[in-house]
Amino acid sequence: MIETVVSVDLMVEEELKIKKNRLAPDFLTGYEKRICLVSGLYGDELQGQYICYEVIKRIKHSFDKLRGIVDVYPSLNPMGLDSRIREIPGSDMDMNVIFPGSKSGALGEYTASCIFDDISGADVCIDLHSSNLYIQEMPQVRINNDRVNELLPQAKKLGLDMVWIHPSTSVLNGSLAYSLNGVGVNTMVIESGGAYKINQEYCNKIVDGLFVLMKSIGVWAGKTEDIKESRVVYDKDIKYINAESSGIFIPNVNIYANVKAGDKIGTIVNVITGSEEEIVYASDNGMICSIRDYPVIEEGSLIARILGGDANE
Repeated sequence: MIETVVSVDLMVEEELKIKKNRLAPDFLTGYEKRICLVSGLYGDELQGQYICYEVIKRIKHSFDKLRGIVDVYPSLNPMGLDSRIREIPGSDMDMNVIFPGSKSGALGEYTASCIFDDISGADVCIDLHSSNLYIQEMPQVRINNDRVNELLPQAKKLGLDMVWIHPSTSVLNGSLAYSLNGVGVNTMVIESGGAYKINQEYCNKIVDGLFVLMKSIGVWAGKTEDIKESRVVYDKDIKYINAESSGIFIPNVNIYANVKAGDKIGTIVNVITGSEEEIVYASDNGMICSIRDYPVIEEGSLIARILGGDANE
């Protein structure tokens, strides 16, 4: 059932509407578990659009296997999606720093408040993200270290390439995930791919994991795919490679590549002189888990992240 979560009148007889699709069994007992899938906090992140579509399609195909409530919020920042920008148009506000919002606030704060209230009370929430324009990310779950006991067992059910545990001090207090975890909704962030693109392979892997998670909490009773166990990593396991010069980056490796310290990651070139400004080398042994996608870089730009150890660990 399609429901309107928030509706706000805008200028020139326009209206902002944020909608959700509630999928629930025909006969409710009042004891059903509830999971929320949210997407589109940033208007340039499109992976979640496909994931929401695929989850809804699979549920409708085997609706008799649904045992709990699945609330799907495909676009929390519809104006950003329409404008193809990350922020809320007009205010240039980052929507993922204003939760839990305020009913007496401006457009962004009011909208955030309505979304937050609607999700509150759920058992689990998955915040679906792509990366930004600059970096490609392999599918991963991100959780805070102060919620490991509650979140890690569920995060591992998703079967993505890694579960990255961040110090809570590094997480924005106004993010949707931080705010929902603060009121007892087990909330995890999924990152994958990059901005303005849909990688169907990544998305289908995430969808498979979501159904495994839903089955584990009693929301789904249908068939699920066999998935591998996620690798759990901490900040100390991730090594960053940053540019020491400016120019155009030409990569020599892709995500999932196993590298050894000293292996060539890519080259930064000067297009006016035809010279090589820098050869970028791997700083450690491990697997490429993030790689520069947008080729124009400046000194200090992130080139890649290396997950220490071997991809098959």
